[in-house]
Amino acid sequence: MSYQSIRMASYLIEDNRYQFLKKLGLQATNHGSFDGKNWFSGGDKFDSISPINDKPIASVTSSSLADYIRCRDSTREAWEVWADLPIPKRGEIIRQVGDKLRAHKRELGSLISLEMGKILAEGEGEVQEFIDICDYACGLSRMIAGSVLPSERLDHKLFEMWNPLGPIGVITAFNFPVAVYGWNAAIALVCGDSVIWKGAPTTPLTSIATTKLVASVLQENSLPLGISTLVTGGADIGEAMAADSSLPLISFTGSTDVGRKVALKVQERFGRSILELGGNNAIIVCKDANMKLVIPSILFACVGTAGQRCTTTRRLFLHESIHDRVVSKLRDSYKQVRVGNPLEDGNICGPLHSKAAVKAYETTLEEIRQLGGVVEIGGSLIEGEGNYVRPTIVSGLEHDASVVHRETFVPIVYAMKFTDLKQVIDYNNEVDQGLSSSLFTQDLSSIFHWLGPKGSDCGIVNVNIPTNGAEIGGAFGGNKHTGGGRESGSDAWKQYMRRSTCTINHSDSLPLAQGIDFS
Repeated sequence: MSYQSIRMASYLIEDNRYQFLKKLGLQATNHGSFDGKNWFSGGDKFDSISPINDKPIASVTSSSLADYIRCRDSTREAWEVWADLPIPKRGEIIRQVGDKLRAHKRELGSLISLEMGKILAEGEGEVQEFIDICDYACGLSRMIAGSVLPSERLDHKLFEMWNPLGPIGVITAFNFPVAVYGWNAAIALVCGDSVIWKGAPTTPLTSIATTKLVASVLQENSLPLGISTLVTGGADIGEAMAADSSLPLISFTGSTDVGRKVALKVQERFGRSILELGGNNAIIVCKDANMKLVIPSILFACVGTAGQRCTTTRRLFLHESIHDRVVSKLRDSYKQVRVGNPLEDGNICGPLHSKAAVKAYETTLEEIRQLGGVVEIGGSLIEGEGNYVRPTIVSGLEHDASVVHRETFVPIVYAMKFTDLKQVIDYNNEVDQGLSSSLFTQDLSSIFHWLGPKGSDCGIVNVNIPTNGAEIGGAFGGNKHTGGGRESGSDAWKQYMRRSTCTINHSDSLPLAQGIDFS
């Protein structure tokens, strides 16, 4: 049978089990560019492949560089209208986006599972993150405020104002194909920016469906649909966005290597960047830790999303007095993990997203064995269709082993011993990345040392909870090679706006600052 006939026969878009695809407005062939007026594409056609069974879901035509320019110009044009809306009016539109997502949560969550590979509970949870940040942004629209500051000069008013940046670029990764766009878009839009989005090239259908939902809200409110546009493509589109001086901010989620290139390109033109890159996250379990919290936390942190979260736990530091006991309990828990089709009930671990990830899993296990590591459980592929591997626990390696210091985006965790808190904090901090970290203890002194200036150097520092599963109310992001900048809650909104320090003289004299006499 030819490749063409296999491809046409396996389009899941025509399968009655996947009616949610049609409900999301997807077809057998989809355009990957949206300029606010039309869906179109001038690039190459490719298939979106499901990691569940290695079969095509539907085809997408990618964006060319000319398509990118067309979408960018439309985003700029729409910004002229969007920026003039009062902020609470913008908040109302974002509230409606949240309601639209609520109405399609099951369908969009199912598409995430089908195209990315995470289990349905996590797919729907990701849509919920977008819903939550819409609620947050709506509230924020009533609270964005400047500051009135004391002036040293008589009859002068000194204050700060915040205004939109303009059209911004958002580049997202495959592992959270909806939520990360939501974090950025909801806040940026309520701040008065318009958004051009480049989703991951391996999850294009999710990007298209999400854009259609947002566009439907804009259309219902008689607003320019170019307020949020979409391009689909590879590195050439991302490079064009990073170099484009008409986009004052680029938010990039992806690998550290690519993020470094994006940061340099954006900095060359004195633009801003928000970078959410790699994470080599650790859980530390002290001898007084509550085991009722420890075991389920480690399980979710290591196995959730098949180890493909930037906040996945990859290093597990166990006090030497409890190391063997915890590893034994984890082996028992891992034996109960059902790996399989993420759309089927009972499975809590889906496939890896790509064949490249499967290869990285195999290569890393070879290196582990060469270094003398012991595979406590897992360590093998699951035969059959799809990209399924067994979640793996490794012991017997030192904290500074090369493979331990390298982030591998698969469900492998390294269990290691420590003796005291100062020692293990040094272990936590010695890797290049600085995203998320967790300490399990009931000792207040240890907790506050962990949270203090000589504690964890990560952007997310937890106590008695996993390294993953961040709430939208806090700012999300990390330090060191994890990048910089923050997304989601807290005061992350300030990155999407420009600040002006303003002084108004309402007198008929001209006193100068610092008492300077220039007469």
